[in-house]
Amino acid sequence: MIAIPIWALVGMALAIVLLATMLWTNLRERTFRIAVPDIDELEEALPSIAGMTKAIILPDNKIDVLQNGDELYPALLESIARAEKTIHFETYVWWTGDICGELAEAFARRAREGVEVRVMVDALGAMKMDKRLRKRMEDAGVRVARYHPIRLIDLGQLNKRTHRKLAIFDGQVAYVFGHGVARQWSGHGQDKEHWRDTGVRLQGPVVNGVQGVFAQHWVEETREVLVGEQYFPHLRKAGESRVHVLAGAPLGGVSDLELMFKLGLASAKKEILVQNPYFIPDEQTVRLLRRSVRRGVEVKLMIPGSVTDSAIVRHAGHRHFDEMLRDGVRIFEHQRTLIHQKIMVVDGLWSHVGSTNFDSRSFDINEEAGVGIIDESVAAQLKAAFEDDMKACVELTQPGWKKRCTLWHRSVDRLCYMLSWQL
Repeated sequence: MIAIPIWALVGMALAIVLLATMLWTNLRERTFRIAVPDIDELEEALPSIAGMTKAIILPDNKIDVLQNGDELYPALLESIARAEKTIHFETYVWWTGDICGELAEAFARRAREGVEVRVMVDALGAMKMDKRLRKRMEDAGVRVARYHPIRLIDLGQLNKRTHRKLAIFDGQVAYVFGHGVARQWSGHGQDKEHWRDTGVRLQGPVVNGVQGVFAQHWVEETREVLVGEQYFPHLRKAGESRVHVLAGAPLGGVSDLELMFKLGLASAKKEILVQNPYFIPDEQTVRLLRRSVRRGVEVKLMIPGSVTDSAIVRHAGHRHFDEMLRDGVRIFEHQRTLIHQKIMVVDGLWSHVGSTNFDSRSFDINEEAGVGIIDESVAAQLKAAFEDDMKACVELTQPGWKKRCTLWHRSVDRLCYMLSWQL
């Protein structure tokens, strides 16, 4: 036995408490209440929206909207086959299904042919990834990296994942999307086994920005810096769309993505369309939506109905439905399948497409990526898809919601909402 003075034990206890407090303070998410004023004109606000989110609006881009796996996966496979120098791919989900083998074989084939192929997957999101596929790629020369693998030195970062979905080919063509790599995204959202999603193919100067987003994580995990014309070429005019790239999650600061979404809501004068699978608005977002309606804006939200992969998120999202419905926000529940696209369209001019969910996890914890697109034709395509999706929706009404929302339902909603800071 070793005798230890009481004062030493007290000192050790205080030191442990101090260190634990410092660690908690360093890792915790700080709560920020952003005061976003109404903005007179969306067009005038766009440079501010981009500037406040550390982005630059780049002109001269071409945008192709790709709906569901039936359009995205063939486009990706074609771009893989056409690449001459570099292929970069990043995803959160890599599960199981035929597309997993198709992509892995396509990456491996091009690597054997001398193309530089880099694949970044999230260590948790890709836990279901077939190890044989990974070995097939690596044996062929594909560099496969895992974002934030589970290891003692990185326990403080365990909760922070890459939720980005990106692909860049020869630094000339980029894709930003919400799809994972799994059988759930195959097809065209025709049933509950085949999810609905949206992505875009980009050509023009904005591709350099998407490449930079990929390079950020690649440097972090591999220490390899991507420098050279093969990664960041000089890009000529490809179309007429203006685009800005949005990425990142601050953990302890003002979220660029949250600020972008809220500025977009505050700028609307005519119409707001939102499709999102994980919609958990905070109180200020609810106020912005209600203020928008009072300004004469038609606000339509589309969220999953009974087909969802997270009942907790669905219940948490219900927390403010009654007051939104009471003030005229129109809410539609999609019934056929899980709508997984992350779409926002403001006034038929500005659109957002990417991986960002409308919740605290996307805004403040995970790494996300998306693009803001200033193009009336793209907005019209997304609106047409929204209206087509409405055919499989049930619109909520306040009287109907009051009947449906029993005391037990409200209690579950409130309990789940208490966890919203992690959802």
